[in-house]
This record gives sequence, C-alpha cells and structure tokens, in this order.
Amino acid sequence: MHHLLERLRGGLIVSVQVHRADDPLRGSATMAAIARAAVEGGAAAIRCGGIGGIPDVEAVCEAVHVPVIGLWKDGDADVYITPSAAHAVAVRAAGAGIVAIDGTTRARPDGSTFADAARAVHAVGALVLADVSTEDEALAAEAAGADAVATTLAGYTPDRARTPGPDLALVETLAARVNVPVIAEGRYHRPTDAAAAIAAGAHAVVVGTAITVPAWITTTFREALPNR
Repeated sequence: MHHLLERLRGGLIVSVQVHRADDPLRGSATMAAIARAAVEGGAAAIRCGGIGGIPDVEAVCEAVHVPVIGLWKDGDADVYITPSAAHAVAVRAAGAGIVAIDGTTRARPDGSTFADAARAVHAVGALVLADVSTEDEALAAEAAGADAVATTLAGYTPDRARTPGPDLALVETLAARVNVPVIAEGRYHRPTDAAAAIAAGAHAVVVGTAITVPAWITTTFREALPNR
C-alpha cells in the first residue's frame, strides 16, 4: 500500500469537500464531478468525505483512478475528523486507500485513541494519514502507527497559533523530524504557497478552498475590486 504515498510525491492533492450543510454544491454527484475535473487538471490524489461522509467517499472513489484520501467529519466535539476506529473502517470500506484521522492528543468522543484507529485501518489494508497541529502531535502519531502526517490542523487547535497563510515553518520542522511523509495542508491559497511547501520539504501539498469553493474564490476577487 505504501506505493500510494509514493504516487503523491511532489504532487498536488485536491480537497473536494463542502464545509456547511446548506452549501449549494453539497451532494455526492457534485463532489464526484469536481473530483474528476481536478484529476483532469493534474491532481495526484483527491481528499474527500468531510460532512458528506461515506456517500461522498464512495462517489469519488468510483469517479477517479488516482489515490483517494477519505475522511468522515462527524459530530460537534473537538475531534470530528474520522473520530473513531469505526468511522475509519467505514471510510476504508467506502474505497479510500488512505484514511485521514485526527492525530491530535485531544480526547475522542468514544474514549478511543488514535492508535486504536490506526490499528483498525491497517487491519483492513489501508494507510493512515494523521491530521496534526504541532510537532509533538506528529511525532506521537508516527509512533502510534501513522503512515504520513499532515499539517491540516495547524492553527485550528489551542496548541499552535494560526499563521495568516500556510504554516510553512511547521512543514519544514516536521520534514526534518519525522520519518514518514509530511503532507502540507491548511490555507494554501496561491500556487506560490504550494510550491513553497514542496521547497520546505513537504511530500505533497493539499489545496482545497482555493480550487473547489466557488463562494470563497468569488469573494476573493470581488473584494479585490476598487470601492469594495
């Protein structure tokens, strides 16, 4: 399975998700269509699932032939990205070859641990991507079985201040400290940001909002106009 990670080396992963229940793009067929378009543009992999959960992962896996990083955002607790081993196994069953899981040290709703979820995913033949916010979390996740770590949560927990743009310093630190691939994710809004992540040592970089959220893209252009 580690060949999936090798296919991502130096590549662009496109995150295809909606972030609110009333998003006009919500729907598995729409997510699958956006994923196909991203692959046509050269995406090395798709990250998907989110609040759309298992149906979105299934639809995207059927639509594309690149690696799929699946996740399931569920609940309103601090840990909501694939928050349990059961969620993780379901994401794998939906077709994802890599399962993204909250890799922080925060308490999980069911009392389980990241290691529990990692073991469950490995048992059903998939890889584990740990979404972390700090260096310590990345090191702990690696020790607990993560096959790769991502900076997804940097700036979104109390343990690390949010940078205005991508947290390139964390990418560089993790690339020097952990022995598994480091995936850069979080506020990559410009092509130059993505290139900087690879230069900082990232194995691959995830871009979502700047590619797949039309409302954000439209607002960004509108606000750049004079008198707005």
